[in-house]
Amino acid sequence: MPAIPVPRFDQFYRYPELTRLLQDYAAAAPHLVQLQSLGKSYEGREIWLLVLTNSSTGDHTDKPAIWVDGNIHAAELTAGTACLYWLHTLVSGHGSVREITQLLDTRTVYLCPRLNPDGAELALADRPRHIRSGTRPYPFDEEPVEGLTVEDVDGDGRVLSMRVPDPHGTYKKHATEPRLMVPREPGEFGGTYYRLLPEGSLTNWDGLKITANPDREGLDLNRNFPTAWRQEFEQVGAGEYPTSEPEVRAMVDFVVRHPNIGAGISFHTHSGVILRPMGLASDDDMIPEDLWMFKRLSALGEKLTGYPALSVWHDFKYHPKQTITGTQDWLYEHLGQLCWTVEIWAPNKEAGITDYKWIDWYREHPVEDDLKLLKWSDEQCEGRAYVDWKPFRHPQLGMVEIGGWDKMNYWRNPPPALREREAARFPAWLTTLGLSLPKLEILRAEVRALGPDAWRVRFAVANAGYLPSYVSKRAVERKVVRGTVFSIHLPPGASLISGKEREVGAHLEGHAPKTSQQAFLPDRQLTGDRAVVEWIVKGPVGTRLALVATADRAGTVRTEVTLD
Repeated sequence: MPAIPVPRFDQFYRYPELTRLLQDYAAAAPHLVQLQSLGKSYEGREIWLLVLTNSSTGDHTDKPAIWVDGNIHAAELTAGTACLYWLHTLVSGHGSVREITQLLDTRTVYLCPRLNPDGAELALADRPRHIRSGTRPYPFDEEPVEGLTVEDVDGDGRVLSMRVPDPHGTYKKHATEPRLMVPREPGEFGGTYYRLLPEGSLTNWDGLKITANPDREGLDLNRNFPTAWRQEFEQVGAGEYPTSEPEVRAMVDFVVRHPNIGAGISFHTHSGVILRPMGLASDDDMIPEDLWMFKRLSALGEKLTGYPALSVWHDFKYHPKQTITGTQDWLYEHLGQLCWTVEIWAPNKEAGITDYKWIDWYREHPVEDDLKLLKWSDEQCEGRAYVDWKPFRHPQLGMVEIGGWDKMNYWRNPPPALREREAARFPAWLTTLGLSLPKLEILRAEVRALGPDAWRVRFAVANAGYLPSYVSKRAVERKVVRGTVFSIHLPPGASLISGKEREVGAHLEGHAPKTSQQAFLPDRQLTGDRAVVEWIVKGPVGTRLALVATADRAGTVRTEVTLD
């Protein structure tokens, strides 16, 4: 059997190399890894999915599962690296690491490292373009007839900025650090000022006005999910209708067809935070029991990863009057799964900037922060994060200077030397989340004779997991989960005297405490983790009966009993 491959976490894989790497994992550990395709992308690439579980302990659909995806946004490539890192951690740790062995023996991991292969290929091209998401022309299929198209015009493989002297410009050189561009002060005049433009080419420029063209590929796949979908005028990049894009439709179809999925993580970049629901309403409007559980497991994530855990609604809005939705909202609002969005990597924190508030910092911050970042680039990134300005004869603008922040390689993603460190933050938390999922187990399956050819069959199961079998109150409210479903399969010659061949029982609580031991009103459901069903069966001695119990998100258990 081939050896387990070891990925290069300091590099981003192009699609052919990523495909071979995933195939190598499946070949090296066929008992743990199945490689499937969710479907095809807009450009026809397979969207690879890894099904991770110990096949010798049961089929993946019979076990509770966690969904993890990355790289839905084109240039957020470290999201895929985090998925690959957990993949390697799981495969190499099974059989030697207790928690990982337990996870893969009892649960399933559905891992999609690159949900958007087309956009990632464009970001990794020799002359890259950094679009938001998918590559289908949207909302219109036409080339720009005027304006600035953002792209790599000098052919160095980077998309930086252009600075052009302009007396009406917004920026000036810093007094002691001329590489750094800082805003003009209110009422300031009489200096040398610059207009900063994205690196790119101009079409039909009139010598005066410049407008940056939107990307011809204007989709944002994370806005294409069904929950609270809104048209383009309300949510940019949303597509023509929910799941109009093949990448999103493939994920939605898979998750809906696998009701064993109880939790999900979507990896993005950047900001160095863990984001929890809700995105559509405040904590005050959330089901309290769900909010308490989210806070508890988010705090665990904060402890294990070093990333702060935030509310999307309260702490992470791009604009205070704007509401956006995505994967997380669909998984929780629609399906009632526990889910988080992880924004990997915080360059400002790396530079020693600690007193800042996430999104607000990008609107305004002190120039001292920029100086810290420039120092970080010089000392920790060999001067490559902030590129020195160099003269360039632009085909339309004439002489300009190109330089500034390499946002693709140092802001959207960590520099190569730090990518593995960032990816290594997550396996402990992901594994703990997986092990917290509900887990159905058999307590008892027994037969008692009641008379000639009459028998009482009793089947009892329990939830051995931390979370309840329904996972969230939202799932119950949305009616997307059922209670424990018991089935009895009778061979010829046997029949039911009482009971039904399929009985739907109660939901099962988990072992997560609802209150502390000091609470005045303790939980009254002292055995709420258990469910029992009884049948009266008519059949001859020696008849074998098959019993099955399923709780969608807690898995399926099977056994047999003999009438004797």
